[in-house]
Amino acid sequence: MTLPFRRRPKLETERMTLRLPVHGDWRPWAEARQTSAAFLTPWEPNWAADHLTRRAFTNRVYWAQRAEAQGTALPFLLIRRQDQQVLGAITLDNIRRGPAQCGTIGYWVAEPFTRRGYMREAILAVVHHAFTAMDLSRIEAACLPENAASRGVLEKTGFKYEGVAQSYLQINGRWRNHVLYSALRADRRGRTDVG
Repeated sequence: MTLPFRRRPKLETERMTLRLPVHGDWRPWAEARQTSAAFLTPWEPNWAADHLTRRAFTNRVYWAQRAEAQGTALPFLLIRRQDQQVLGAITLDNIRRGPAQCGTIGYWVAEPFTRRGYMREAILAVVHHAFTAMDLSRIEAACLPENAASRGVLEKTGFKYEGVAQSYLQINGRWRNHVLYSALRADRRGRTDVG
């Protein structure tokens, strides 16, 4: 029995296409990760020994397809339209339905493309899609307290600070506290300025 063709989600922003990874993305993805390794390491979990290999990326592609089909995650690559450059990635993960109608975003951008507004564009597109097309009510995000760039992009895209989660994730080999943010579909909260 063959399954009917299903169009994979794709979001268009002003400068980028956000789409699921495909096998042909391995080399540009691996190059973006490799050239930005020192930049990304302080903010991410430890990379597996095979993190940049074709085999590991193949597994990532299959996971992305399954997660999207099951409705548990939307793992997008950020592809600059003008030259098809892989700039980074954003994932709407841990999608919970029922009373929660919630998901969590995580993201990274290669060092050469930081501070150009790409991640702001991507976050706005994913949040809009989550609230309108997916009918989610709440999007959560977490980052290290000292990650000023990540906190800044969250605040510029309408996320509000909610507090601190102790020993939230293992980052660079250590359990680390994270600051928590959220965006609500019908946000009536006032501005929350954090030092």
